[in-house]
Amino acid sequence: MARGERRGAMSLLPVAEAQARLLALAMPLPVEHVPLVDAVGRWAAEPVVALRDQPAQNLSAMDGYAIRYDERPGPWTVVGESAAGGGLDRPLGALEAARIFTGAPVPAGADSVLIQEEAARDGDRLSMTGEGPLRVGGNIRPQATDFAVGACLVAAGQQINARHVALAGIGGHGTIPVRARPRIALISTGDELVPLGAPTPGACLPASNAAMLAALLTGHAATIADHGIVRDDLDAIADAFANAAQTADIIVTTGGVSVGDHDLVRPALERAGASLDFWRVAMRPGKPLLAGRLRDAIVLGLPGNPVSSYVTACLFLLPLVARMGGAADPLPATCTVTLGAPLPANGARQDYLRARIEHCRAYAPDGQDSAALVALAGSDGLIVRLPHAPAAAIGDSAEMLALD
Repeated sequence: MARGERRGAMSLLPVAEAQARLLALAMPLPVEHVPLVDAVGRWAAEPVVALRDQPAQNLSAMDGYAIRYDERPGPWTVVGESAAGGGLDRPLGALEAARIFTGAPVPAGADSVLIQEEAARDGDRLSMTGEGPLRVGGNIRPQATDFAVGACLVAAGQQINARHVALAGIGGHGTIPVRARPRIALISTGDELVPLGAPTPGACLPASNAAMLAALLTGHAATIADHGIVRDDLDAIADAFANAAQTADIIVTTGGVSVGDHDLVRPALERAGASLDFWRVAMRPGKPLLAGRLRDAIVLGLPGNPVSSYVTACLFLLPLVARMGGAADPLPATCTVTLGAPLPANGARQDYLRARIEHCRAYAPDGQDSAALVALAGSDGLIVRLPHAPAAAIGDSAEMLALD
């Protein structure tokens, strides 16, 4: 008997407990070093520390002239030039200046930069026409003001984005240690499903869930294999599980996890030799959710209704991918919003209401059916309503999970 069933046939697992049990099934994947550009969307497996100071030496923040502050207002004799990538080849002496450009090294002997708008030059003779630098070090970016050698640039477990690529690159790295990408197998079940774009006679439906999940996973550092549509046949579904388990770290099914005569995912898993950890969660939409293990793969059975599939993927599949990818905090974060319309008292399940933001307030439309995609497509997030939450009024605060 599955652990989740020990609570009784009608008992539902709380969302937080289901998430914790799912993540407990997984371990971070092995570490590999990849080029920075290939690390985007993945999680740092180790702290990334600076290999150099930034800036590596004192640099000019402006175009102008490198001078000594206590020699203002000059005049000075211009003895050379310092440009980005190459500095003056000797120190400045008394009342000597050097032409300097933004990002260029400040010559030894100089401690400030006179901007060119406040300078007048006649041949090699330079004089100050304005206030000049306001302090020692004026218009200079001192060495290591951004970061110094040994500073932590990217923490272990941090998901890498383009800004981290820039930071690690300027810190001296060409590669970064990350976790391997989880391999995900998508299996769609149901006699009613047809491939996307195919005719839909009678009660047939386009198999949109796999494409939706693949799109949702874009940017989340996973490799995806779509195993197509499997008919409502116990042996066929069991065979699909066994085949996917040969190469996948995560097997994701959509449909067939409820209690109908044609909901065959649970018995097919048992036939394939899987162990079920839990089934059915106290949430809406998405109650008929299951999780277990088949050999080295984690199995996540999502509901077939497209909204339920999407919501449960946000709350369970993406955190599972993040956990295996080495995320420090794999669970999705919520933000506080102000309600623009009242909400009724909630029942025994945790609700995730599709909502849109208008004029800095959140509105949950009336149409929250788990098969209705229009409201989902137009949503900015999911308002989280805890079990037995009281009615909420306009202006009340609520927690919302932002959607991509």
